[in-house]
Amino acid sequence: MHVQMQGLTRSMSRMGVQGGGGNGGTAVALGCKMVGGGSDRTLDLCARVCLVNEHETILYESFIKPSIPVTHYRYESTGIRPEYLRDAPTAKQARRRIQDILNEKTTAILVGHGLEHDLEALGMDHPAQLKRDTATYPPLMKTSGRVMSSNSLRFLTRNCLGYEIQTPGYQQHPYDDCVAAMRIYRRMRGLKHVEEKKGEEGEGFPAWRQRELERMSPKELLRRSKPDYRCWCLDDGH
Repeated sequence: MHVQMQGLTRSMSRMGVQGGGGNGGTAVALGCKMVGGGSDRTLDLCARVCLVNEHETILYESFIKPSIPVTHYRYESTGIRPEYLRDAPTAKQARRRIQDILNEKTTAILVGHGLEHDLEALGMDHPAQLKRDTATYPPLMKTSGRVMSSNSLRFLTRNCLGYEIQTPGYQQHPYDDCVAAMRIYRRMRGLKHVEEKKGEEGEGFPAWRQRELERMSPKELLRRSKPDYRCWCLDDGH
């Protein structure tokens, strides 16, 4: 229900997780919820957005009115109804607000899961060197043969953080996605390089990923490296 979703935001506000103010670190997490567009209802249209800082404080949260007709509200997972979008800001208005917030932090690192997809849905971009995507960061990806692919945010949250999000049958709030992505980012940012951790097997590192890496030969590890792969631990001095 709409009242329940508004109540969630009010509850977060009472706990001190709503509203701007304060620096909150240089990293900001973005999360979106999509409804369906197009005749086959598969076109993702951003209908809700949330932005949080490193302290998990909401910097911006709003429904968004898509620029084209919505053909499927995906209510079971989004909880979004037509009336919630009727007087909502447009994507252009939301984009301007988000960019204003990012511009306040001149070198803001933008964190998310499937970040390119969310940015595309909002019609915006962010400097590549300042994007931190938990879906495409090599240490968080799964491997099969010579192929690397993304793990879901739900999987990463369960295995890296030890709790559940995006539970089937429950309506999802983008705040939960923002918080999970930010916590994963901060955890990975706080890790030391593997070569500095000899004798500390798996400490602070997902066990499933550690085992995969240990089975690889040096040549395999090299093949899986990306030319632009930058360890997030280097962000500590950002």
